[in-house]
Amino acid sequence: MSTPSAPRDLPTTFGALRASSYQPTSVREEIRVNLEQRLADGLPLTSAVLGYEDSVLPQLETALLAGHDIILLGQRGQAKTRMIRSLVELLDEWLPIVEGSEVRDDPFSPISAYAIDLVAERGDDTPIAWVHRTQRFAEKLASPDTSMADLIGEVDPIKVAGGLFLDDPRALSYGLVPKSNRGIFAMNELPDLAERIQVGLLNVLEERDVQIRGHLVRLDLDVLVVATANPEDYTNRGRLITPLKDRFGSQIRTHYPYELTTEIAIIHQEAKLPTSPVPVRVPWFIDDIVARVSHVARKSHVISQSSGVSVRLSIANYETVIANALRRTLRTHDTSVVPRVSDLSAMVQSTQGKIEFDTMDDADSDQVIAALVALAVRQCFSEHVLLEEAPAIVEAFNSEALVHTGDDLPDRDYLAVLAAMPALDTPVRRVAGPSATDGELSSALEFVLEGLYLTKRLAKDASGARALYRSRNR
Repeated sequence: MSTPSAPRDLPTTFGALRASSYQPTSVREEIRVNLEQRLADGLPLTSAVLGYEDSVLPQLETALLAGHDIILLGQRGQAKTRMIRSLVELLDEWLPIVEGSEVRDDPFSPISAYAIDLVAERGDDTPIAWVHRTQRFAEKLASPDTSMADLIGEVDPIKVAGGLFLDDPRALSYGLVPKSNRGIFAMNELPDLAERIQVGLLNVLEERDVQIRGHLVRLDLDVLVVATANPEDYTNRGRLITPLKDRFGSQIRTHYPYELTTEIAIIHQEAKLPTSPVPVRVPWFIDDIVARVSHVARKSHVISQSSGVSVRLSIANYETVIANALRRTLRTHDTSVVPRVSDLSAMVQSTQGKIEFDTMDDADSDQVIAALVALAVRQCFSEHVLLEEAPAIVEAFNSEALVHTGDDLPDRDYLAVLAAMPALDTPVRRVAGPSATDGELSSALEFVLEGLYLTKRLAKDASGARALYRSRNR
């Protein structure tokens, strides 16, 4: 995303800035004032994150109003990074700095040797640059090889070679934290930092300054620090040193969506669907089943719950199921792309890399994933489908009827089944909904047959995505 250009009417010199209505303020006060206005206007802290309206977001609002540094504690795929990035919207749109400053010096109170000398030399003629709020956010993924030079700074050998002395503060090259001055600095997966590097952050969080090697320079930073951590690293392994934990004003626990409707809304918001020459229609029960697979996985005793089951699993599964339906449609030339229950078998490829198993080898993962999908289908069918016609359907199968399904069959094969078995027609149309297309009727037929099988009223012979439904008496 490109950074917008600063408006032409903004002051370009320190004297003009001083004569304007601009009043310098700390980044915490800036965020607090803007958040107060959002709350007074009835606006949410952010609309980019769903499912936290009554849990995480109120805590985050309280922490920001209190001016705290914050650590978000939660498993993977709980939108921690997205929430942090959304905080940029609470900053003022434009911020004046001393032009050319590496650390976004406030011209009213410069902290770097460069800006101090420039303001002293040029006074009201000091040039001013304006920084957009999107540039006032720095993010670092912690790793064991992250160094103090990355975060705080180091003596720049090129500047020394250019004639500066080692102890000259102008010879310093600043790291991400000083460069985040008057903005937000985010550290993802904080416990992955080596302990000696964590020690280097203590001054940043408490005294608000940095110290670089043997230099006497001290930079009084104005920065909001927000970090993320996984509970397993944070509590069980003890990889976050106690003094650093103590310096965060607020610790906020995140969580996975409590409701299926929230998970489905996130899927619809985040999924990137393939382009298709024909319309894509996703039945309500496919939405439900894909989201429900993640929910049942989060309760499964064979899935590692300490690693978590990310919402990214639901998104990837949704994209995979639709892509598999598109693959079929391109070959069968049906009029619309409509995922079916048989397409759910494609989720194996998008699920295997996103869950970890506690008590089994990965070699058995296909069977576990198939069991999770079957449980999700059965729960969806049992909760939402009242099948009064079930006895008539079972009776029709008792008269030696067989139904073939698969992720490679065209819609016309399913419509032929409905024409040949009137007992299926009414419930299938009820599940598909009014004005259902041929593809939606085909998908609803598979869902009804699979629901009857999973509730032990029909038998099924399956091989991959292909299935044969028959009477249990044969």
